[in-house]
Amino acid sequence: MKSLTSHEGLHCANCGTPLQGEFCHECGQSIHSVLKPVHAMAEETLETVLHIDGRIVHTLPPLLLKPGFLTLEFFSGRRVRYIAPFRLMFVLCVLSFFVFHLAIDQISGKIGTGGFPLVSVNGSAIENAHSPVQVRKALQKQLDGLQTARATGLLSPSLLDQTSVAARDLRQKASRRLLELGAAPISAASIAEPLPSVTVKPADATGATAIVPDDVGGKASGQESTPVQIAWLPDMVNARLTELGKHIQDNMHALKRGDPVARQEAQQRMISGAFSTLPPTMFVLIPVFAILLKLFYVFRRRLYMEHLIVALHSHAFMFLSLLLITVTGMLSTWLRPHAAWTGYALGLLQGALMLWIPIYLLIMQKRIYRQGWPMTVLKFWCIGWCYFWLLTIALTVAALLGMAH
Repeated sequence: MKSLTSHEGLHCANCGTPLQGEFCHECGQSIHSVLKPVHAMAEETLETVLHIDGRIVHTLPPLLLKPGFLTLEFFSGRRVRYIAPFRLMFVLCVLSFFVFHLAIDQISGKIGTGGFPLVSVNGSAIENAHSPVQVRKALQKQLDGLQTARATGLLSPSLLDQTSVAARDLRQKASRRLLELGAAPISAASIAEPLPSVTVKPADATGATAIVPDDVGGKASGQESTPVQIAWLPDMVNARLTELGKHIQDNMHALKRGDPVARQEAQQRMISGAFSTLPPTMFVLIPVFAILLKLFYVFRRRLYMEHLIVALHSHAFMFLSLLLITVTGMLSTWLRPHAAWTGYALGLLQGALMLWIPIYLLIMQKRIYRQGWPMTVLKFWCIGWCYFWLLTIALTVAALLGMAH
């Protein structure tokens, strides 16, 4: 009886070869047409996604918990159920830097422009007060906090104005709450009363913190950067270096002496520029790390490609760890005000993840290259020391490129 899936008599539409299955054994083209109804395309997309998800389930847990397991599986030829090393590293690299960028933006949002803290008030104590005395005490406490912030000299001129607006809002809330409690409200003159003024002084020679004066403007007029002239470099490269130097000078000037909006824009430009250069920088470091492995294990007679697979899996693990550490930190910051114990628990988890990184990499190196512990520890320390300085140089270059963004 002839099989229902037989393709006898059919020929490949691309090269005309008689077909013996769903794919041509000469050119590899599928027998199925790419012109499909929408529901068929949806089914195929769902199948592809589920297949990828299945490989993620088989890949991520051993990547995090089993040092060297994925690499040894790859060397043994068992590769279909796992995500390919480069794709795994690439996805985790982009995802970890994206989440880390969000965390940095969250932190910089709390700091404000130019390193000044943002002014925040909490009127819930006033709204939840049950007596006029409690309302006035809560109001005075908030006003004292605003005045303390002004007196410390840590606020920019624009934020000094925000404290006056916040004080007026607090007095209005207190007045409404007093009316709800049947007490006399705060007078209109008291609501509009400004906070006591503070003296604006530049920082002195002792390094004492001072408020930035309002008259410090943006970029000085006519400010020019020194042209870069390196004799052995082409004129095009010198011109590009000159342009980058001018961008660095403009950003640093705006960050130090610009108005709050200019400082915020310069800060965001520099952070975005640095993070945009980090993935390409890491892609350069990974082959260099493989070269280090090749040099230190030259007598193991392994191909460079094997060392490159080790480097890809090592960096994939580090990117996954960075992702988990960053997410844990963001969750800790979010949950700590609501449940303090969750913040401490997540902090311990962060510490455990950080401690696990060097332990994991050491065990991975031991399992893959199969040398004794003394030699493995010695080579691990030497490779780590070399890579640390390479990483420091790479991150410095990324930071400079970010400043020149």
